Amino acid sequence: MYVLFLLFQILGAVILGFGIWILVDKTSFIAVLQMSSPSLKTGAYILIGVGALTMLMGFLGCLGAVNEIRCLLGLYFTCLMIILLAQIAAALVIYFQKEKLKVELSDIVVDLIENYDPSDEEKRNLQDAWDYVQTQIACCGWTGAKQWENNEILRNKSNTEYPCSCSNRSKDLVEGRGFCNLEDPLNGTATSADWPVHEQGCMDGVEEWLKDNLGIILGVCTGVAVIELLGMILSISLCKNIHSEDYTKVPKS
Repeated sequence: MYVLFLLFQILGAVILGFGIWILVDKTSFIAVLQMSSPSLKTGAYILIGVGALTMLMGFLGCLGAVNEIRCLLGLYFTCLMIILLAQIAAALVIYFQKEKLKVELSDIVVDLIENYDPSDEEKRNLQDAWDYVQTQIACCGWTGAKQWENNEILRNKSNTEYPCSCSNRSKDLVEGRGFCNLEDPLNGTATSADWPVHEQGCMDGVEEWLKDNLGIILGVCTGVAVIELLGMILSISLCKNIHSEDYTKVPKS
């Protein structure tokens, strides 16, 4: 019985840690979103709050079970139900708003690409995060390398340079950020078709990663929901047992 309450404290710690990771991570696609979208940062704070609340509820549930305090068990059940309903609501919002979220995500990345400037120290972390994404996923741009032709610096140089993190050549990846010079451009001008870069856009790479890991994501979500349901069932059962025991302890006249 107490193992389940311990599981909730561990679950709360994991959710809390995930929320903190979103805020402090500087080298992944999450970092690009977190630094560009206030909604993701708000979501991270919500995760931290839910994680802390889950840990607290696990402690209170255990305390209520040990000391047979119906009030704590009832509070534990209510909070679990609220958390579960909030998770279901969030999942439905993401599912039905996925196209809108996709457009918002595309706008964030396109703006980043068009204004990418290696000399801009204020946006260094954001740009390094995007370079990391392109290097790790082996992609270029959001929908393809052609998007980089809209970058102001590359336009001014007639596209005779290209983003190093897009390159399919290992020597360019040593630098990993900024722009690399195109060797022998024709007539001093070029297009993205002339660049030695990956053809796949990062949108396809991200979608492919999600499809590959969909089973794991669904499995984790289902596991969390099952644990929460078991906690609700256990807490309400303990409440009923304590209630019935209290009546049996009343002396008969």
